[in-house]
Amino acid sequence: MNFALDREQLQLAASVHELLADADVPAAIRSWSACEPARGLDVLRRLAKVGVAGLAVPERFAGPGAGPVELAAVFEQLGRHAVPGPVVESFAAVPALLADTPGAERWLPGMAAGDLLATVALPPHVPYALDADVAVPFLVDGDTVHTAVAGAVRSSVDKARRLFDVAAAERVGPGAVDRAFELGVLCCAAQLVGLGVGLLEQASTYVRQRTQFGRPVGGFQAVKHHLASVHVALEFARPLVHGAAVTMAPRDVSAARVAAADAAYRAARSALQVHGAVGFTLEYDLGLSLTKVRALRSAWGTQSWHRERVLGAIDPGLSERPRR
Repeated sequence: MNFALDREQLQLAASVHELLADADVPAAIRSWSACEPARGLDVLRRLAKVGVAGLAVPERFAGPGAGPVELAAVFEQLGRHAVPGPVVESFAAVPALLADTPGAERWLPGMAAGDLLATVALPPHVPYALDADVAVPFLVDGDTVHTAVAGAVRSSVDKARRLFDVAAAERVGPGAVDRAFELGVLCCAAQLVGLGVGLLEQASTYVRQRTQFGRPVGGFQAVKHHLASVHVALEFARPLVHGAAVTMAPRDVSAARVAAADAAYRAARSALQVHGAVGFTLEYDLGLSLTKVRALRSAWGTQSWHRERVLGAIDPGLSERPRR
């Protein structure tokens, strides 16, 4: 099976990267972390203008009805730039969740146009609604979807992630819960690959500029080996994400998520090692991606849960297959 992106998908990813490279995303992240979301919302509106916000919205609701492969390509770029906001929820999971529910036309056309953000709590693996103060929150109870009311806010290691308790309000109806969950996990995995790529790029740039003993740090063999190992891990994780986007089988989605999170974590550790103490400083952009990697490793299911799900799919006798 060929897991490589075709030309149109590569062009889509490149256009998103170019837009975000020109959007001063680090400033938007810092403002979002300070509960001033205007800059971040502007970035999300710019993404909406090129169709990113509505990719998962079906054509009957004014969206392009793109598939998981296109979403994976885009979310890698969103991760590469550490874009803040409920992007997995609003751009992927909620459109899938609501597509066949009664009254979906109340929300999906606005989401496709970029006029509306949505977020969701999908217990047990997504117990809180991300950024429910700037997005319409939904709550899943079993197979039933409700609109929700935001309650207390909880802290995250990533200051740009505000997690809210939510309580059920209006009953919407039965939703495509399993599809929404798998799509959320897939897009989280793609984000993690992108975060790893972004961290590797920052680390590679830094070691070419920083000198020690009269030569660039990047010329030392130990540093080269560290960064080469990161590159290999990311190159192994990406095809798993693309393959999972093709099949959308739970086992494949979980395997992709495990590999992507491990690769991103390796990238974060190596990037911090080559930067040294400056990597910890609030003023340095590296930290914006470091904390997001840490947060996303436990978002949409923990690493241990996804490993157990893969093991259970390979041989049910080795593990009690976990349920969503």
